[in-house]
Formats: sequence, C-alpha cells, structure tokens
Amino acid sequence: MARKIFPVISLLLGTLFLFLGNGLHGLLLPVRGSAEGYSNEVLGLLGTSWATGFVLGCFVAPKVVMRIGHVRAFSSFIAVIAIIALMTGIVVEQTSWVLLRALTGFCTAGTSMIIESWLNERASNESRGAIFSFYISVTLMGVVGGQMMVAFGNVHTPILFMICGILYCLAMLPTTLSNAASPRPLSSVKLDLPSLFRNSPVSFVGILLIGIANGAFGTLVAVFGARIGLPDVTIAAMLSITIFAGAAAQFPAGRLSDKVDRRYVLAGIAVIAVVAALVLLFVQPATAIVLIPIVAIYGAAANSLYPIAVAHANDYADSGDFVKVSGGLLLLYGIGTIIGPTIGGPVMTHLGPHALFIVTAIAHAMLVAYAIFRSRLRPALPPEEKDNFAHAHGPLSTMTATPQSANLDPRSDRADTDRADMGDDTKENG
Repeated sequence: MARKIFPVISLLLGTLFLFLGNGLHGLLLPVRGSAEGYSNEVLGLLGTSWATGFVLGCFVAPKVVMRIGHVRAFSSFIAVIAIIALMTGIVVEQTSWVLLRALTGFCTAGTSMIIESWLNERASNESRGAIFSFYISVTLMGVVGGQMMVAFGNVHTPILFMICGILYCLAMLPTTLSNAASPRPLSSVKLDLPSLFRNSPVSFVGILLIGIANGAFGTLVAVFGARIGLPDVTIAAMLSITIFAGAAAQFPAGRLSDKVDRRYVLAGIAVIAVVAALVLLFVQPATAIVLIPIVAIYGAAANSLYPIAVAHANDYADSGDFVKVSGGLLLLYGIGTIIGPTIGGPVMTHLGPHALFIVTAIAHAMLVAYAIFRSRLRPALPPEEKDNFAHAHGPLSTMTATPQSANLDPRSDRADTDRADMGDDTKENG
C-alpha cells in the first residue's frame, strides 16, 4: 500500500489541507452567522450558494485550466479561497458572505478537479484502486478534522478565519512545489439528464432526493444546534459523528445490496432515516447524550444511500459509460444540495429549528415510495450480473468530490480496455 501511495503523497497532503479548510470554514460560517442573528433563510443560502458555485465550477473549471494551465489555475483557485476565508472574518455581513460562499464553491470545484486529474495521471492500473480509496479517506479526515477545530476555538474572533486562510495556503504548497509534469487536460463535464433517467429512474430520482436531504442537513444542522442552545463542541461532534457513522455503514449496507434488490435496500435504509428524523422532530432530545446517538443513526442511514444508488445505476450502465454516469449522478446530487438548504431555511423559520427534520423525512419518504413503486415495474438483476458495490463511493453530507474523480475509479481503466478490445475486434473482423 505504502509503495502505491508514495508517488502521490504530496498531492494527498495538499488534499488534506484543502478539506481541513473546507470543513472548518463550512461549519464556522453558520455557527458565527447564527451568533450574529442571521435568519435561517440567509444561513440556508450559505449552503445553497456554495453548492451552486461548486456545480458551476465543475462545468467551467476545465476551460480555465485549458487556458492558463494546471499549476497557475490551481494556485489562482486556492489564492481566491484563502482570500475569501480571511475576508469573511473581516467583513461580517450576510450578503457578502452569501456571494463569497458561491465563489468559494466555484474555486473548490476547480482545485478538486485539478487534484483528481493529477492523481489520475500518476496512478497506474495496479495502484488506482488504492489511491482512489485513500483519496476518499483523506477528504473524510479533512472535513471532520476541520469541523472539530470549531470546538476548540472562539467563533466570535477572527482567529479561526485566519486558521482557514493558513490551511488553504498550505494546500497550495505541495502541488506548486512539485516537479511532476502537468496532467492531460481535464475532462469536459456534461449533464445528460434524459440519459441518466433512462438508465435508472430509481437512481436518478433517488440521488436528487438524497441530495436534497443531505444538503439541508449538512448546511443547517449547525444552525439547528445553535438555535436549540447546543455548545459549539457538541455541534462539531454532531456533524462529525454523522460522517463517521455514514462511512462505517456504507460497507455492510453495500454488501447487503449486492445480494438483495438494491431498491429494497434503498427503501429500507431510507425508512431508518425517516424514523430517526421523526424521533428528532417529535421527541426533541436536548442533551448531547441522547441527541448524538439518534443523529448517528440518522447519519449512518442518510450517508449510506448515495453509493447504493450509484451502484444501482452502474448495474444497468455499459462499461464505456461508467465515467459519464457516475459524473452525471454526482452533478445531480449537487443540484439536490442546492435545493435542500433553500427549502430548509424557510421551513425552520416558520416551524422552528426541529422542522429541519421535516424536510429530510419527506425527502427520504419519497425515496421509499418511489423505490418500491419502481420495483414493481422492473425486475431485479440476479446477483451475478450486478456491479460490485466496493467500487461505489460518494459524498458524505456535502460535496467532497467532482465528476473528475470518476476517472480515478479502477473501472475507468476497465472501460478503456473494453473499448480498446472492441476496436481490435473491429479491425480483425473488418
């Protein structure tokens, strides 16, 4: 493992610093904004604007990189993110924060796509799986580590914002100081919604609903915690435990979906998320010792849905379409994360902070209903024809990867090999 990871260790180190900054800044803004008295709608817009910028960046960043090159584009994106992190600590004003957050999302997409393309370039067929898994782990550790920094700092001072700026600058160094050759141009991103729906209606509708639920929860759960009077350390722990619980639940849930109709597994796990949300809504536990275990159950269910939905889509996709399908579904998830906070903020304003879980419960309940409905219309694939769940990875709560990451998956090589073999066969038969 170490031999496979060593050639890309500097890139992974830059990734760690980038997502440490993302985790810290992403939690710091809603907690500080809540302390400043910003409305739920405004705090929800912080998540909406970031997700909008991120999705837009996935389309535009490849063109920027093509014009100015990987190193200059990467340095420019990181510099803008660092400047914004410092500015949000100096200019504490809600409209400025919303606009700057969109620019942060845009630049984060650009930096992530460049890192992912660099990793893809340095990976061999034998090391691609290890690098892909390690990359997902590094992003997870970065987000959680950044969130936990909020627990040990004072959100009312500029210090945590300054730490964000430092982390982002550190993210720039490993890549800009590397003597590695620039990778090939980034893949252009296309979102073919009709094709995605035809391939798997359950995955299409399901991932949109999962994005709505996760976007609302990931953006507004910190606001929920602040509104009910939880200390910052509990809010940070609550967010982190949902991510860890989701990561832990993905493998057993995925292995089950390899043996059982994935639509039933999606429906069953979504039911657990609905029940946990309803407990949080109606019981309204106010102490950490009761609240965190319930939130952990919710996180385990909600954050294990995405990779199962992706695996279901890949069951029906041609090997040559893997990158297109996975990248398109990730963008569809991003659209959901735009919608979720936009709905969640006003609902919390009118019905109270616990109403956040009305939004998530409705989204997951709709997933249950649609998955069961579709299972009556399309027969399940036999287990031997299913794609291996071990290849399916996805974001936890918020966007942590771009469509470019699909090229890191070992199956992208397999698809290339299949196409090459088909080409050889054509020459031989022609």
